[in-house]
Amino acid sequence: MAKLLKKTKRLILRPLETKDFEVWRTANSKKLPSQNKWDDGRLPEKDFTKAKFKALLKEQSDHRKADQYYRLGVFNKKTGALMGTVSAMNVVRGVTHSCYLGYFINNNYWGQGYGKEAALGMIHFCFKEMKLHRVEAGVEPTNRRSIMLAKSLGLRKEGLKKRMIFLRGAWLDCTMYSATCEEFGYKWKT
Repeated sequence: MAKLLKKTKRLILRPLETKDFEVWRTANSKKLPSQNKWDDGRLPEKDFTKAKFKALLKEQSDHRKADQYYRLGVFNKKTGALMGTVSAMNVVRGVTHSCYLGYFINNNYWGQGYGKEAALGMIHFCFKEMKLHRVEAGVEPTNRRSIMLAKSLGLRKEGLKKRMIFLRGAWLDCTMYSATCEEFGYKWKT
């Protein structure tokens, strides 16, 4: 696989590295309190130690080596600030060559187009570099902002998956949005 790096107009998408500890810790401290049920907001400082960061780096590296889960930090090109993450989750090769798309922008950066820019960068990375054929995003039916983002990315609505994910102590439905590489101008090759 190509180097895990994608640059967009304003952002750099890449895995977190050891040198990013202070940037990672600072990103949490600058978040606003939780804005809705999908937003963790600022977490306790005790959760941002060097030991926890090192464990996070190892876990993410292990997932990439297993070709299962690729979480990339969303960094501002000008300031170097960590603004969130984008992910290719549950990567499946074999007959589907697909993944689930995840996107999370820290709440102090909402409303500035960073989510769309980062998610589009990740979609192109999935199709061009990871050689996937299909990307899907599962969105809770009441998450209006995420639905608007999925539509703005050019993902098509495919339907409702009942009790698809276990979050916040319950099995939740997700409306599925997806795209194939051909819809983004790529030709899939084996």
